[in-house]
Amino acid sequence: MDEDAVYELLSSIEDPDLGDDIVSAGLINAVQTTDSEANVSVALGAPFAPHESQIAADIRAVFAEEAPDVELSLHAGLPNSLGSDDEVLPNVQNIIAVASGKGGVGKSTLAVNLAAGLSELGARVGLFDADIYGPNVPRMVKSDQGPEATAEKTLIPPERYGMKLMSMDFLVGADDPVIWRGPMVHKILTQLVDDVEWGQLDYLVLDLPPGTGDTQLTILQTLPLTGAVIVTTPQQVALDDAIKGLRMFGEHETPVLGIAQNMAEFRCPDCGGTHDIFGSDGGRKLADEENLPFLGSIPLDPAVRAGGDGGEPVVLEDNETAKAFRTLTENVANNVGIIRRRHVQAIQTP
Repeated sequence: MDEDAVYELLSSIEDPDLGDDIVSAGLINAVQTTDSEANVSVALGAPFAPHESQIAADIRAVFAEEAPDVELSLHAGLPNSLGSDDEVLPNVQNIIAVASGKGGVGKSTLAVNLAAGLSELGARVGLFDADIYGPNVPRMVKSDQGPEATAEKTLIPPERYGMKLMSMDFLVGADDPVIWRGPMVHKILTQLVDDVEWGQLDYLVLDLPPGTGDTQLTILQTLPLTGAVIVTTPQQVALDDAIKGLRMFGEHETPVLGIAQNMAEFRCPDCGGTHDIFGSDGGRKLADEENLPFLGSIPLDPAVRAGGDGGEPVVLEDNETAKAFRTLTENVANNVGIIRRRHVQAIQTP
């Protein structure tokens, strides 16, 4: 089988998001063939994202149907020319910031469940609790084990639910307040980034503190963010502050992966009805107004609170709220893939 025949087969496969076939979109890194073998490398940058997994499945299917005697070897990854040149976290493929304009909207809960959901899909995941002043992630995943120090004075993060963890809560006393000015925040965040041995990760999820302060500025100036998830409740007060977060990422040219609406309708276990405690569809309307993806809506469910306090992410359970978190997780991963593939398309095609 020659290369032209391989490209002809691949050109029949449509990218579900780019509106073009994967050959025309410039997503084929390389093709090598022999009479009975085809080695194909495809520019896919969001491991375990459902849409990218479907592209890979479609490639295998078309070869199985049209060239059953050819042994296909399929590889996924960004082309070498588009690989990371960043000296900061070069082994981390995608860094996702989870942010909110105000506190109390369930940002940490969403970050934990997003990271756990990505891990459940099969991805290699790290969860960095960057909320210096209110680190809650260790409790929310029931992690009592702190990082181990190496002879080189680097830190090996503990793991829970398949995720590597780092949090300020590991480094200070359980009840000790963190009373630091901006320069100290910058210093400790930089050290945590440089000194933690994350290893090879598909996704690093950052739980940012609420607002638009020193921590956010340090992260934006230090880390090569792939994109940000903005968390809000449906109420107008939360939406007003969410817009400020949007503008912050826009000013630093960081893509926003979409809007996540938390604490939506409450499903009454007694009467069976639903109640809009914090209003209705505010997050979706904000996404529409800002021309951003709407990632999903998480109901106001006591199970979410119980999972956070008990250290068991609800996304790993089998109920309607867990399904909502899994849908949101898949949407985030898909949007990471869209950003990556659009970048390849813009550079690889005339």
